[in-house]
This record gives sequence, C-alpha cells and structure tokens, in this order.
Amino acid sequence: MRELRIRVLAGVFVVAGVLSWAGARLWNSVGTLPSVPLAAPIVLAVIAVILLATALSIRARLRAQRERRPEAKGVDPLMAARAVVFGHASALVAALVAGMYGGTGVFLLESLDIPARRDQAVYAGLSVLAGIGVIVAALFLERVCKLPEDDENDGTGVAPTV
Repeated sequence: MRELRIRVLAGVFVVAGVLSWAGARLWNSVGTLPSVPLAAPIVLAVIAVILLATALSIRARLRAQRERRPEAKGVDPLMAARAVVFGHASALVAALVAGMYGGTGVFLLESLDIPARRDQAVYAGLSVLAGIGVIVAALFLERVCKLPEDDENDGTGVAPTV
C-alpha cells in the first residue's frame, strides 16, 4: 500500500473546494442553498479522535514490545494494516468533505451580514478544521504503523540473489 501523499490530499481538497464554490453559486442563483449541518464538524472530529487514539495505542504497544516488557501486548499485523487502511480512507474522504465545506464557506463569506449564513459559514469553517484534524491523525497513524526499511532488499522490494 502506498503512503498518503500530501499533494494528492491537497489536490482533492482544492478541486472539491472549487467545484463546491461553483456549485454553491449556481445553486444559490436557482433556489436556496442547502445548509451545512452542525453534525459535520462533530463527526469529523470524532473520526480524528478515533484515529489518534488508535495511533497512540499502537505506538504504546510497539514501544512496550521493543522494550521487552513482560506485560506487553503484541500488535496484530492484520489489525495494524486495517487501521492504516481506515486512516488512509478517512484522510481521502476528509480531504474531499473539507474541500466541499471549504468551497461552500468561501461562498458564504459574501453574505456574513445574514445571521443564518454567518452560522453556516462558521459550521463550514469548523468542518474544514476538523477535516484537517482527520488528515493529520491519519498521517500520524500511518507513520506509527510504518515498517522499518529492510536492509536486505536495498529498498527495491526484491531480495538479492546469491
């Protein structure tokens, strides 16, 4: 599995933001703009906390294993792989969702004098911050679960022949 790339996540964020901003302008000219739910930043923050807790738990277990503590619980490789996949998927979705709410929030900045729009802009901004939190937690989880480089393979993925 490939590592998360910041450029890919930033690209997803920017493209989603631009499309969301354009869609919000179009939707607003046709009718009423759908609201940003209050639950959006809450759900993203909960996902970020779950990813961070998982990363801290795995890191503590790995540290205990390295120090050869007698009470150390090992890390199941399949569980670690699932955690990394969950983090990877969460980061991609968070970049998309944060971009969507970011574009909507930028559109809503034009009408901050309307209290309902101001609240929606705040919710959109909090969603962007929570989405960034998910991305940071996913990158941290990926770093915790990264296997050390294998000196035998010279980084090529192919074992040397004798």
